[in-house]
Amino acid sequence: MSTEHEGGNAGSEQPVPTSGDSAGPSPDVRTRAVPTDAAPDDTVVQPVQPVQPVQPVQPVQDAGAPDNTAAEQTLVQPVAAQEPIDPPADPALAGYPPPNAQQPIAEPTVPPVPPVPPVPPVPAAPVLAAFPEQPLPTVAAAPEFPPPVEATAYAHQSPPPPPYGAAQPQYGGYPGGTPFPPYDDGTASRKKRRGGLIALLAATAIIAGGIGGGIGSWLETRDSSSGSTTVTSTIDPKALSRAPDSIAGIAARALPSVVTIEASNSQESGTGTGFVYDTQGHILTNNHVVAPSDNGGKLTVKFSDGSSYPATIVGRASGYDVAVIKLSQTPKKPLVPLALGNSDQVAVGDTTIAIGAPFGLSGTVTSGIVSAKNRPVASGDSTGAQTSYMNALQTDASINPGNSGGPLMNASGQVIGIDSAIQSTGSNSSTGGQSGSIGLGFAIPINQAKWVADQLIKTGKPVYPIIGILRDDSYTGVGAKIASAPVQGTPAITAGGPADKAGLKPGDVITQLDGVAIDSGPTLVSEIWSHHPGDTVSVTYTRDGQSHTTNLTLGSRVGDQ
Repeated sequence: MSTEHEGGNAGSEQPVPTSGDSAGPSPDVRTRAVPTDAAPDDTVVQPVQPVQPVQPVQPVQDAGAPDNTAAEQTLVQPVAAQEPIDPPADPALAGYPPPNAQQPIAEPTVPPVPPVPPVPPVPAAPVLAAFPEQPLPTVAAAPEFPPPVEATAYAHQSPPPPPYGAAQPQYGGYPGGTPFPPYDDGTASRKKRRGGLIALLAATAIIAGGIGGGIGSWLETRDSSSGSTTVTSTIDPKALSRAPDSIAGIAARALPSVVTIEASNSQESGTGTGFVYDTQGHILTNNHVVAPSDNGGKLTVKFSDGSSYPATIVGRASGYDVAVIKLSQTPKKPLVPLALGNSDQVAVGDTTIAIGAPFGLSGTVTSGIVSAKNRPVASGDSTGAQTSYMNALQTDASINPGNSGGPLMNASGQVIGIDSAIQSTGSNSSTGGQSGSIGLGFAIPINQAKWVADQLIKTGKPVYPIIGILRDDSYTGVGAKIASAPVQGTPAITAGGPADKAGLKPGDVITQLDGVAIDSGPTLVSEIWSHHPGDTVSVTYTRDGQSHTTNLTLGSRVGDQ
């Protein structure tokens, strides 16, 4: 067993370090204990892997030798500093530096911002000329970035997205899809990292500002080029077409055949509507529309294309409120009469289309439904001097002053009536004139109007069916009462007339005519005028509290009274 003795040769051996003294050798060298079975001169030191500094060796006394043995004392020689032995190479650790190696800290590298394709410069809109352009801030922390551009090439159109499954740029990338560079790994100083981040954000803000300015410039150019700030879309011309049986399709076909009529004399004037009745130039309208032009007045007909022609009155029927006029000149374009329907076949709820010039607004089209049939209506002109009666078609299509004389058509574009009157709430307090539509308009059934028009064209005079009585309009009960005595020398029942022949007497109250209930005098007249002279109708009347029924044949009267 090798030992170290206290009385060794101090001249040839180095003194043994005491506890707490430096061992002397390089800290990169580690000593290994001497085997216990080695000879005294076999003391060796084997270099091994670098470890902590060598601990001082304490002298050990051999327990098996006597204290007085003069054995040769041997001290352990301190190991000289040796070069460290490199550890075996590990492929997994190839990229890491030695534990105590000091590596220089690299500055964070910010990739340059990719340039954005510019667009041609555009002139500023006049509306923005008064606002001074604000300069973009200068960022000194990032001089390597290019200056902001005016706009991107896709300022008005987003770039196409990457294909499905392709790598997506991280959130917050540059325009065009280039991602922002990642943050440093933490080895750089906080101050440098913060400075790099601020520079990056500042440069991004500048580029974003440039893109926004480019978009604004493009929109400004687009708006200023059209002179409007609204956005329009392209419409397929085919989408503008309308079905022939639609309201738009019917109106398009009918408008060229609807006219605006202006009638005037030295004291009054008015505007109404009419429509082409035949190819000979006859126009059908209301009597009260053309009345101001009678006795030397002026009558003008204006078509939808703007052409105007003078006209003359062919015939007037004030009781029916129907008139026929004729163009004094041959129009430039061929006349296209409107097709006439059958008003007897109209049902409540059917579609109605009204065309006219309400308040002088020519070519106005409104629509609604037939809200009632056989509505007894008594209407008069503005002076109240002329009263007309009709068994009218009622509609909620908007009809206003100026619509008078215009066509009321069905869903097939056929004329089923002539717009003639409206129910209103009274005069307009602001203008003093008639108020507008409240959804109750009345039209003369076209079957009746056609019969009257044909009489006017043939003879120039209207023909009315009559029963030969005088009414007592002061009667407030239900029904139409025959006057009880002569009125201004005229007998209550015409001798030899239809009522006289049927057995009616003065004072009788008529309650039904041909199965239709009669509730007043105007209702009786409206129902009589819905028939033709020579028609046989049943009459139910009350006399002395008893109800009676008889038949009579309608007579006739030519002209207005």
